[in-house]
Amino acid sequence: MRRSVARASCRARELSVRWAVQAETRADAGMSTAEYAVGTIAACGFAALLWKVVTSAEVRSMLAALIQKALKLAA
Repeated sequence: MRRSVARASCRARELSVRWAVQAETRADAGMSTAEYAVGTIAACGFAALLWKVVTSAEVRSMLAALIQKALKLAA
């Protein structure tokens, strides 16, 4: 009986040390929920800006000219 109690106590100590070491090494390993929210909002804002630029008349005409030039070179 004493052996099993001693083994359980030793095992509990080993686990607590392992958890403490893991907690120290994993500090700030990833983004929190607030950081994900800010990152998502920033990405959406950048996507909206990029969409606005790409669909503008100037960029659309430049892309059309570039595609036409590429098609002429390929022919």
